[in-house]
Amino acid sequence: MKTRTEIVLAGVGGQGLILIGKIVGEAAALFEGKNAVQTQSYGVASRGGFSKSEIVISNEEVAYPEVLEPDLVLALSQQSYDMYRSKIGKDSLLVYDSDTIRQGECSGIALGYPITSTAVNLHNLKILNMIALGILARLGASRSNIADFPSYNSLKKSLEQNTPAQYRNLNLEAFERGFKMV
Repeated sequence: MKTRTEIVLAGVGGQGLILIGKIVGEAAALFEGKNAVQTQSYGVASRGGFSKSEIVISNEEVAYPEVLEPDLVLALSQQSYDMYRSKIGKDSLLVYDSDTIRQGECSGIALGYPITSTAVNLHNLKILNMIALGILARLGASRSNIADFPSYNSLKKSLEQNTPAQYRNLNLEAFERGFKMV
């Protein structure tokens, strides 16, 4: 039995993946008392180049901080979708933006949501990461293989702590919208 939950958030720089990785990791560690490690990597271009954030959550000590077998992958670019669609297990979940990604054969369970068009409807493309976080919150609560994913309330508290006051209400609205999409 697997003792840790492994999450990959992948896309391009500027999509806010590092921020939602931080929110998820802090929600698990600070509000749920779990051990969590968040790592990040991005290309030489801070905006537009490949970017990813990995989170490992466990009730036990995290001896190795990188994702080995992702339970959950969020893909916000075609490159990231193509990179992970064949690398996940059959029970793993790949969540992607159906507005911008052409779905291909996936070795796990692939679920697409209209993340970009939802952000456009809210008049701000910069909040697509919070919409995606809301989707992950709802899916995390419903899937046994990602049971260590932080709860809605823990994520909301972490989101409130990690966003500037002037953007907090918009981010919370986007988070709620994503949560209700599932």
